Amino acid sequence: MTESNRDTQPFLQEVALIVGGGPGISSSCARLFAENGMRVAVAARNPEKAVLETLEKMHGVRRYACDASEPEAVAQLFANVAREIGTPRLVVHNIDGRVPGIFRKGILEADPMMALETIRNSAFSAFLVGQQAARLMLGNEPDVNGTRGTIIFTNASAALKGFPSSGAFAMACHAKSGLAQSMARELMPQGIHVANVPIDAAIGWTQEDGTRAHRLAGTTVDDNMADPVHIAETYLQLHRQHRSTWAFEVVLRPWVEKW
Repeated sequence: MTESNRDTQPFLQEVALIVGGGPGISSSCARLFAENGMRVAVAARNPEKAVLETLEKMHGVRRYACDASEPEAVAQLFANVAREIGTPRLVVHNIDGRVPGIFRKGILEADPMMALETIRNSAFSAFLVGQQAARLMLGNEPDVNGTRGTIIFTNASAALKGFPSSGAFAMACHAKSGLAQSMARELMPQGIHVANVPIDAAIGWTQEDGTRAHRLAGTTVDDNMADPVHIAETYLQLHRQHRSTWAFEVVLRPWVEKW
């Protein structure tokens, strides 16, 4: 095939876009999706992170810089991905959104601007990503399952219960759940599968020494933390579900989690 012909060939591989780049869920999803033959893009405020550079070298993952809380940046991200590797059929929004200063702050001491920034980073960025994903996916030809695409929102325990001293995050997570539910009711009849996935657990990702650990919860013991490798498998399974049995909300927690 000549270079000119190659440039005009339609993209035959499925394209997956993961918004939010880190060593846990995002990296596990990127690896798994690439291993399953997808063209994969990961967007992060800092795409120069070592873990993302490794994904590029080892799995051909494309890296993009994007502040997902900025409407123009998100619109440009989707335009760039669609132009360079193809229109996504799978989009994962995987952004926690909390700013460091808001952690464990009671309602009386929480800084209002930090609370607003948390909501903007989390729920508002989910809105922006979901909106752009829907716009592009509605133009996709349905696959053999009648599906135009899948949009998955990673959520947290706070989507299910508002913990003490965590008001800002509870607001953000509840807002993301409401967004996902509204989008699912609107878009699923149009062939776009929307799923909300609260992770009711600490996430222990694999460290350089082979152990799994969380920066606050410590080292994983006897699978007491969620493994992002298996979270990614759930996301891929959601993407492949038959439309007669689409799941909207899937809550993931370790077998020993108290809930």
